[in-house]
Amino acid sequence: MSTPDKPVKKTPVTDNNLKKTAWYISIAGLLSFSTVIPLNIHTSIKDMARYTWMWPLIGGLIGALVGLVGLVLQNIMLPPLIISTIVYSFALYFTGFHHLDGLIDMGDALMAHGAPERKIEIMRDPRIGTGGISIFFIVAAITVATIASLPGMNLFYALVISEIGAKLGLVSCCTISSPEEQGTGKYFIKAMNPYSMSIIVIISVLIGFLLLGSVGMVGIIFSILAGIYVALMARKHFKNATGDVLGATNEIARMVSLLSMLIAFMWIG
Repeated sequence: MSTPDKPVKKTPVTDNNLKKTAWYISIAGLLSFSTVIPLNIHTSIKDMARYTWMWPLIGGLIGALVGLVGLVLQNIMLPPLIISTIVYSFALYFTGFHHLDGLIDMGDALMAHGAPERKIEIMRDPRIGTGGISIFFIVAAITVATIASLPGMNLFYALVISEIGAKLGLVSCCTISSPEEQGTGKYFIKAMNPYSMSIIVIISVLIGFLLLGSVGMVGIIFSILAGIYVALMARKHFKNATGDVLGATNEIARMVSLLSMLIAFMWIG
């Protein structure tokens, strides 16, 4: 007489018992997630988010490529306004339009009235409204005009710093925000803490100083302030931050970083 098989107890698969991905794969995954580079990296959002604090360094790599595009266009003697338009367009394309989508979605939500839950619902609506179009136009116009107004000899370094600043504003927003539990943005927000933030701020300020002296430091510092501002605005309107809020922060922090450096060039030289 055979003995019936005992039921096998299955352990549920959760984020806690999944094997962590190697650090270099997670960072490469974050690079691929942040750009259109087809690295074909297989890792989870949670594993990538462990290195959220390194996002500004990835921003520096993005900025170097964006700056290189600017240098090429300068060498073929295109007018500054054309150069700035192409450079900004390339920055949006190379980052996969992810952050731009967040800016537009947040713009629509800010125009809405009602409870935070209702505003988040509008933010997730795939349709685009007047608020989204308007905030995109404002940010894009100021960004393009500012790039065109920067001293040509410092354009490359300013673009590198602005992309570091874009991501630094994003992680600043993460650090002081509470996450909305739905969506992937929660992983990046939960991964940040004051200690990690302080490390990347020090590194970023040093890079800014080495590239453009006090002007570079201004661009870095004001990008942090931009991230804090968006985080506080999101707290007021939505209570919690979403991935769209983080994307919007990236675009706004880039704009603020560039504009602050332009003003610093005018006053500091």
